[in-house]
Amino acid sequence: MELSICRRIKWRARTSELPIMAADEQQWQVPALVQELSATVQEPPGRYVQPEQHRPAAAAAPPASFPIVDLGRLSSPSPDDDGGGGGDEAAKLRRALDSWGLFQVTNHGIEASLMDELMSASKEFFRQPLQVKREFSNLNDGEQFRAEGYGNDKVRSKDQILDWSDRIYLKVEPEDERNLALWPKHPSSFRDALHEFTVRCRRVKRDVLRAMARIAGLDDDEHFIDQLGGRATVHARFNCYPPCPRPDLVMGIKPHSDGTVITVLLVARGADGLQVLRDGVWYSVPSSSSTHALLINVGESMEVMSNGMFRSPVHRVVTSAENERISLAMTKQ
Repeated sequence: MELSICRRIKWRARTSELPIMAADEQQWQVPALVQELSATVQEPPGRYVQPEQHRPAAAAAPPASFPIVDLGRLSSPSPDDDGGGGGDEAAKLRRALDSWGLFQVTNHGIEASLMDELMSASKEFFRQPLQVKREFSNLNDGEQFRAEGYGNDKVRSKDQILDWSDRIYLKVEPEDERNLALWPKHPSSFRDALHEFTVRCRRVKRDVLRAMARIAGLDDDEHFIDQLGGRATVHARFNCYPPCPRPDLVMGIKPHSDGTVITVLLVARGADGLQVLRDGVWYSVPSSSSTHALLINVGESMEVMSNGMFRSPVHRVVTSAENERISLAMTKQ
């Protein structure tokens, strides 16, 4: 009898420890937020340190001819255009697609004031106290990962090298699929500014996709747009790359190509760090030749849709010891 009771007590003791052990084993799946680390550590933790062969080296300076396309002239050439104007911009776009896979657009029709307001709101969100930002966490009950919300990207293995960045990832289209519970309420301008920017980006993406269809020699300018259907998914990804005490050891985002059709990137003024791989060499992408230019990036889905004519570039983000970098990527899938 006493032996039986003893066994039951021991069994209960062991089973009561199991959830604790399981929780300990799962801690690697919920890393610390990088903004918190940036404020407290003298060296990046080992989980963020890249193998020596993958650490960022100095990138070559961007060439003076980095592609810039006037989207207004590209999409609305003058009726008496005799090869200049819209024709010139189409030639620039073709060269950009052939050589880089990404390019800046100016004269895109989105007001500078709206772009400034959205960047200001995103900076204000990331600078709020952690407990406020956690209201929009991408972890259900602090544990179960979901793509949308504030936090880190998914950690798939214990030995995964993590990126030195935090983000908030939100579905913005179709509009009736938005999860507004994850859209920040402070600053108060965030939701309206993001909605308005999303609406304005529709025209930018439409004009770019039409021009790409013409360059591809397709009879129908709407070819790529039609392939996406009437309810294409668009996500907004706000990235925050805090200062790192050892930027030579980490990556803001590891080398990758986007799994999208196209990506529209809005970067805070003077926020360098994006680099693109071309012919085996990493080049720094200028944050903006114009204060309010946008960067357009070809995605892997477009590479497939164009039968490899338009290539998706490999790119990465490096960090700084002094400066924070904030960006917004609008991804059309």
